Amino acid sequence: MNPLYSTMNPQRNNFIKAFNQFKQNYKGNPQEQVQSLLNSGKVSQAQYDNAVKMANQIKGMFGI
Repeated sequence: MNPLYSTMNPQRNNFIKAFNQFKQNYKGNPQEQVQSLLNSGKVSQAQYDNAVKMANQIKGMFGI
């Protein structure tokens, strides 16, 4: 990441640090866990669709 950009956008930099820490500590398959929530009725189809949309946007941000 460009150091000048990081200096000018500390919120994004903090988000990336927090996300990387979460990613290191996370265990399991997130897609399976979200699907399980949908199957159990704990989340609606609309909430599930929104989670998938947000995940795809995050993938794009990180080039995954």
